[in-house]
Amino acid sequence: MKRSFSLFSIINYTVLALLAFSMVYPFIYILAYSLNDGKDSMMGAIYFLPRKFTLENYAEVFENAKIWQAYKITILRTVIGTFLHVLLSTMMAYALARKTLPGRNFFAFYIFLPTIFSAGFIPYFITLKQIGLINSFWVYVIPMLFNFMHIVIIRTFLQGIPEELEESAKIDGYGDFQIFMKIILPLSGPVLATISLFIGVAHWNDWFAGAYYVSNKDLIPVQTLLQQLLSEAEALSSSMQRAAQSGGQTVNVNTAGATPESMRMALLVITVFPILCVYPFLQRYFVKGVMIGSVKG
Repeated sequence: MKRSFSLFSIINYTVLALLAFSMVYPFIYILAYSLNDGKDSMMGAIYFLPRKFTLENYAEVFENAKIWQAYKITILRTVIGTFLHVLLSTMMAYALARKTLPGRNFFAFYIFLPTIFSAGFIPYFITLKQIGLINSFWVYVIPMLFNFMHIVIIRTFLQGIPEELEESAKIDGYGDFQIFMKIILPLSGPVLATISLFIGVAHWNDWFAGAYYVSNKDLIPVQTLLQQLLSEAEALSSSMQRAAQSGGQTVNVNTAGATPESMRMALLVITVFPILCVYPFLQRYFVKGVMIGSVKG
């Protein structure tokens, strides 16, 4: 049986294919550039495959001890921050989903209020300093423990769980905490996977906190280190260009080897790769968790 395609289907598939290609191609280009010799890459014309294959860019990156320490901080903050955020947000959502909770509307409005008003960067910085979070590992975790939208999504999902399950559990002698741990959490897999993906990516990609709230080099995450290396590489490139122009002659360089640009590409691949590996395992829960947690059936 042959399947006929209408003009609309052909145009639709073409547009979607071009859109998908526009999203995937930057990753292909960065990967090809990172696997190509740095000096050779300066000549351009690298689009899909490396012209002069080498692993020197990655070797140069991994020889930097700061990379390993930054990776350690990033992994720790992502794992700890995601676990605590999901656990506490689910507990808050479970409490707000109970109609018998005294002052339920007040607590819902209380956690919603900070999403409307913000005191600004300086008062926020002073607050972090007063509670001892500046230049501390926990400055990455504690400020991101709660998110109003995540709590709303989880609460809406939990409201769809039949109340008869809890009533039967209470008849069997279960308390609220036992019901939460043994019934609510196992049934909330899709929405919890979705929230874990949201907050996990936020932790992994965050560079702002490390740049402005931490001065200890041993506590800098990999994204902040990448931002610093990018700035240093740009400054070095600009200074070399100015020196060459002021001297009236070009600077002699080797015909092969890593360059700041090629090392940046390698570091980009290293920072993005873990998220790309984790995402496929959570993708099957993603759409289901968002739809169920956003629209109450």
